[in-house]
Amino acid sequence: MGEVVGAGFLSHAPTIMFPRQVRYDLNEGREISLVPGLKRLRKEILDPLQPDAMMVFDTHWYTTVEFVISSHARRQGLYTSEELPRGMSRIPYDLKGDAGLARLITDHVNAGGVRCHASDDPHLPIHYPTVNIAHFLNKGEAWLSMGVCQTARDHNFLAVGKAIGEAVAGSDKRVVLIASGGMSHRFWSLDELEQHESSDPSHIFTPEARAADERRLDWWQRGDHASVIDSMNEYRTYAPEGKFAHYLMMIGALGGRNCQARGKLFSDYENATGTGQVHVWFDRPPSGWNNHS
Repeated sequence: MGEVVGAGFLSHAPTIMFPRQVRYDLNEGREISLVPGLKRLRKEILDPLQPDAMMVFDTHWYTTVEFVISSHARRQGLYTSEELPRGMSRIPYDLKGDAGLARLITDHVNAGGVRCHASDDPHLPIHYPTVNIAHFLNKGEAWLSMGVCQTARDHNFLAVGKAIGEAVAGSDKRVVLIASGGMSHRFWSLDELEQHESSDPSHIFTPEARAADERRLDWWQRGDHASVIDSMNEYRTYAPEGKFAHYLMMIGALGGRNCQARGKLFSDYENATGTGQVHVWFDRPPSGWNNHS
């Protein structure tokens, strides 16, 4: 019997891929906390866990008529971002896949009433929410990516997550879920960007967006996922990245509103050109993801 052995809400901000000196130059001579946070996460959490597979909910992979999951035996090559080739250029990636697990997940999602397709097309693009995180965390596990269906709603994302949790439970795999994306997600205008490149959260686009992010961080640390889910209409005011689908699919797999897993910060809450960024890790509670004790 398989299980989800842990889950992380992780930032893939482009700055984590910049050379060290560039990061320091942009951040008033200091390191951003996101980079050492990922290194700590690999050493302190993933190395002891030794998962079989990493499931990435990728907020830059938008689909339209269905959810899509990668089902390649292997994806490898060089990645250059069309968004920021100056900072993310010719990044090598070599990710083993797990076609059997991808098909099992696809079958469960479809059986749950949401359309899903597994694709092993060799020309299927890869996106940097997967590449950047794998750059720091990949140690030979299978890596699967699932896109965000842009026509889906919150209940669809939660249903997809629930089906993924059931599929993993019916497998023989130990799986880590990665919600790869940010929190509030509005950028400063081009004319103002250079004044707001420091990681200090005082540079978040508005004080209200920062407060909304920090409220959810508090709920996560308390294990109060019901409050996050129930307040999605309010949070949409602050344009959370990827419709916040990365979080909703992840938490759907962990029990949805019933999940009480407490979050542990593996970075500071930081600014990235106006957007809220953070690494939060959720351990599997001793009594399971639906723990009510």
